[in-house]
Amino acid sequence: MSLTHRRAVALMVLVTLLWSIAGVVARHLEAAAGFEVNFWRSAFNALALGIGLTVLRGPGLWSGLLRAPRIVWISGLCWAVMFTAFMLAITMTSVAMVLVTMALGPMVTALFSRFFLGQRLPLRTWVAIFVAGLGIAWMFGSDMPAGGQLLGSLVACAVPLAAAVNWTLLQKTGQALEAGPDMLPAVLIGALLSALCTLPLAWPLQATGHDLGLLALLGVVQLAIPCLLVVTLTRVLPAPEIALLALLEVIFGVAWAWLWANEQPSASVLLGGSLVLLALVFNEGLALRRRPASGVAAAGSV
Repeated sequence: MSLTHRRAVALMVLVTLLWSIAGVVARHLEAAAGFEVNFWRSAFNALALGIGLTVLRGPGLWSGLLRAPRIVWISGLCWAVMFTAFMLAITMTSVAMVLVTMALGPMVTALFSRFFLGQRLPLRTWVAIFVAGLGIAWMFGSDMPAGGQLLGSLVACAVPLAAAVNWTLLQKTGQALEAGPDMLPAVLIGALLSALCTLPLAWPLQATGHDLGLLALLGVVQLAIPCLLVVTLTRVLPAPEIALLALLEVIFGVAWAWLWANEQPSASVLLGGSLVLLALVFNEGLALRRRPASGVAAAGSV
């Protein structure tokens, strides 16, 4: 499908909206916890991706996985780390620490794009990255744990690092358009690896039928659909812009918890969230002024 930059940004906002439901849905689980949540979420994700990609690519998808280029498997490993490290970090340190650590994502992605892709980022993007990171830190600064909890923080660092590598890889292949390898199966590889790695740690399984319904929702709606969308969007949006827009997941997540889990956000959360939104509006507003609204930024196909 062909996308203008404006439509691609709108789709990326939808992606972050879908990603953001994980926390509020998990609050309504009855018995499943920890690694079991990650296992079922990744397993349902893999099932949905397997069905969807088989329809899109045909039965040759599965034999093609083994013959996929190395870059597809590297991207799949990045997806697996992203799917798994977040949940593992949550079990080792506070949610606030994990979210603050993930705010490093746009900066790391921008640096990777600069050094590995040779992209010269405009000043507005650097300013937006800094302000958004400051807003995330402000939002959760009052909830930071007193102890070091170093190991949990190091595990949390794997999320923005893996995401930065992944967005950069996808950007590199996306620049090749039709000549590049098919990167959609990488999401399936990541889901399969994540499920296989966490199954032994999740055993014995405790999820109820109610839990399985919610975890299926997470696997399909919260992971499979938005992850396939974001792979396509890397053909249109620069990697640093994707990482910056992805910070909306934190804002939406707070809103879901406020509306559906009775978690009243503090003044620091509201102020920090306002800084993030201001940074995003500032960056996207200037981008649109410098780009014809009717022009097609790039084209991709799924």
